[in-house]
Amino acid sequence: MKTSFSYKQPELRERTEKEVQSNLKKLERFVKRFAPDLVQLHGAFAHIPHKKSFSLSLNLSLPTGTLHATGEADDVQGSIRAAFAEVISQLKKHMAKLRRDHEWKRKRGHRAPSLDESPAS
Repeated sequence: MKTSFSYKQPELRERTEKEVQSNLKKLERFVKRFAPDLVQLHGAFAHIPHKKSFSLSLNLSLPTGTLHATGEADDVQGSIRAAFAEVISQLKKHMAKLRRDHEWKRKRGHRAPSLDESPAS
């Protein structure tokens, strides 16, 4: 997987490196189905001064589509966790759609007749 992150404030880089790497490991487990050179992750960190919060925007490009996620929190680590959680949930839904899980309707179990009901003949 190719990754690139841009920082509007360079001082954020040192604070975020460890958290980003741990979340990238989680994400790589879900995208190992795809060819590694076709998967690209772009991230952009920003500080929102009027809200006093941090924001991370993620774009995950897959051969079958592109996923976008944004995480915003009071601290940098919270925004990273929120953005990666959102992109992983979108990726799970995307993979289910590719597997066509929605077409496989599960059969319900038949309910046994109770003692009050007589079996239909």
